[in-house]
Amino acid sequence: MTAVDDTAIDTDRYRMQVTVETEYLPDQSDEDGQRWVFAYHIRILNQGAVTARLLTRHWVITDGEERSREVHGEGVVGEQPSIAPGQEFHYSSGAILETEVGTMEGSYQMIAEDGTCFDAEVPAFTLAVPRALH
Repeated sequence: MTAVDDTAIDTDRYRMQVTVETEYLPDQSDEDGQRWVFAYHIRILNQGAVTARLLTRHWVITDGEERSREVHGEGVVGEQPSIAPGQEFHYSSGAILETEVGTMEGSYQMIAEDGTCFDAEVPAFTLAVPRALH
């Protein structure tokens, strides 16, 4: 594995686009128990020039009271997918909050077939019960 300073990485060669859709799961939530459950659906598109494998994930989950927790783990949903240029990988997972609104953000740590390590950033996205935000 070759660790490379982010400033030295050719971003055109190593580029993943991450998009997220979220949904509130009322059937699994318990408002009286302050438990709001959300699903998030991720699409990772390899816009780079080399195949890369997703090794680990890092999430920062923040609820509406600004309480944060971090999650680190290998792969996603039990997989460490390799994604070829122009290909995409989809998966769904979930998060539980103690408030009806929160955010998630993070990154996937990737390794390209040439041994270069890089991060695929996941911009902050909102988890919210419908009509909770004005």
